[in-house]
Formats: sequence, structure tokens, C-alpha cells
Amino acid sequence: MIEVRPELIAFDLDGTLVDSAPDLARSVNAMLETFGRPPVGAEKVRAWIGNGTSMLVQRALTGELEPTVEPKDLAEALAWFLDFYAAHLCEHGGLFPGVLEGLRELKEEGYKTACITNKLSRFTLPLLEQLGVSPYLDFIACGDQFGRLKPDPLPLLETARRLGAEPERSLMIGDSDNDVKAARAAGYGVLCVAYGYRGDRALDELGADGLIDSIADLPPLLKRLPSDDGRWRRPR
Repeated sequence: MIEVRPELIAFDLDGTLVDSAPDLARSVNAMLETFGRPPVGAEKVRAWIGNGTSMLVQRALTGELEPTVEPKDLAEALAWFLDFYAAHLCEHGGLFPGVLEGLRELKEEGYKTACITNKLSRFTLPLLEQLGVSPYLDFIACGDQFGRLKPDPLPLLETARRLGAEPERSLMIGDSDNDVKAARAAGYGVLCVAYGYRGDRALDELGADGLIDSIADLPPLLKRLPSDDGRWRRPR
């Protein structure tokens, strides 16, 4: 639960702002067909999203959530996947309902906002631009920017530093265990959206400070919080 208005609000990308699974699933299956493997369902691809593109391709090639052996054709398959996905970045997916409205209102209220994603910058930046989200973000942290990916806290800590915010006065909005773990390690508060890509994890297993049904629900929630020198109340 949160007690005070944050200095910074950071958002995950895939599964939180953008429903990218349809386009990722199409790219995964095109890659699998090219490399002589059977296609997989969209729901399986949803469960594989969140740990970066290389891991997504490894999971697709092996069919395992935690691959134990790196596929011999990983480098070639990854390069093929990256080129195909770049060419079909946002043809079937899009923003989740309420995202644009919520971000617009947060900016009108004067909040510092950021997107922190494990997705590569060659995909993240054009995707956010194409969907009209970029003007509402003060900083975009991509998966190839800091050398570490969520759940490592470094991207969150660096984002707070660059925007002049205290991590303990910052809030992460995500959809998965990765987001919660990164937020906890960085000292952020964390809320999870009720939708998104969390594999087989139930919402109440994620351990977030709270849940929201839509990004549009966030501004009214924050308006009820005081602006003072308090800190986030941690779950017991």
C-alpha cells in the first residue's frame, strides 16, 4: 500500500502499457517455421515474454521456460527473429485500454514518468513513438542500455537518478514477478495491473503493494495521497 504521492512513476512496457504478444507470437512462429520447428500457441508465447529477446528465442527453440542448454542455432535464429519482428513491430497488438488516458492525466498533474523495459531500444523507441506514448514519458530505459535486465534493480536505480528522484519515493507499475522483484530490490513501491503477462503466477502471488485494473485508474488513486516526507508502507 502507498501513503504518499511519488516523485517518479515508472512503467513496464510489454504486458503493462502494450499488448505486444500478438506481434511477438507471429514473429516467434515465423522463426520456428523457418528453423524447422512446430508452431506454438499465443498463450505460451505470453508466458515466455519478459526476460529479453534472447531468452524469448531460447524458450521458443527449446519449448522450456528455463532452458538448460543453449540451442546450437540460437545466434542465427535470434538474428532472424530480430529482423522479422522489427519489420512487423505493431501490426496486431496495441495499447491496453486506459493507457493513453492515464499517462496524459499523469503528465497534466506534473508527475515525472518513465518506461523501464527489457525490450531492446530498436523495438521500444519506434513502438512507443508509433503508439503515441513517447510524449508522455520523461525517460525510456531499454534492455540494451545498462547491461543488466529486470529483475536486477540497476535500470530502476539509474532511471531514478537521471530524473532526480529518490528510489524510496518512486513507484513501479508492472505486470510480472520481474517487475515486483526489481522494484523491491531498488526500494520502489510497486503496483501490478490486473492483466498482462505473468505466466502461471496468480496476481496475489506477485507480492505487489496493490493492484489496478487500468492505467487510467492510477491518477485518481494518487490524488488521494498526500505530498509530504512520508515513505512507502511495505507489505508485512
